[in-house]
Amino acid sequence: MSIQILQYEFLGPIPLKEWGPPMEKLVYLILSRDKDKFNIIYIGDCEKTEDKAFFEQNPNYKCWVEKSGSEKSLYLAILPLFESSAEKRQNVFSKILTHYKPLCNAADIPETKPDYVVRSSESTDSEKISCLCCGAEMKPEKVLEKSTLFRCTGCGLSDTKINS
Repeated sequence: MSIQILQYEFLGPIPLKEWGPPMEKLVYLILSRDKDKFNIIYIGDCEKTEDKAFFEQNPNYKCWVEKSGSEKSLYLAILPLFESSAEKRQNVFSKILTHYKPLCNAADIPETKPDYVVRSSESTDSEKISCLCCGAEMKPEKVLEKSTLFRCTGCGLSDTKINS
């Protein structure tokens, strides 16, 4: 049996209690079963383990049980990457983490910042508007019914402000 996550084909899912060592060079998912649906609640990677208690000793184990409702609802899916580097496993880990944002990986999810800047509304009469590109002063070029078009005196960039 297998499960497709993004473009990766994971083996499983199998009940977590049925897992047995060894495990080597893989990315794993902890899933919570909800009737006929599986939800990803944790993602991790493993270099190598022979420890039968590998999952129970994970610091997030309590979170897994809490989010799934019981230990019986916990399932495991693995993506073997035997010939891969730690960097490749980390790349797969990051893609899945970013896309699915598993609840028990909250500390691992990077805070995303927008690639734009929100400026506060400025009065065109009392405050000067600086160009985001070069920092020069922007002058009003055209006043419309609900907005004003500004043009930079330095680089020529234009910007529109809503009239208040």
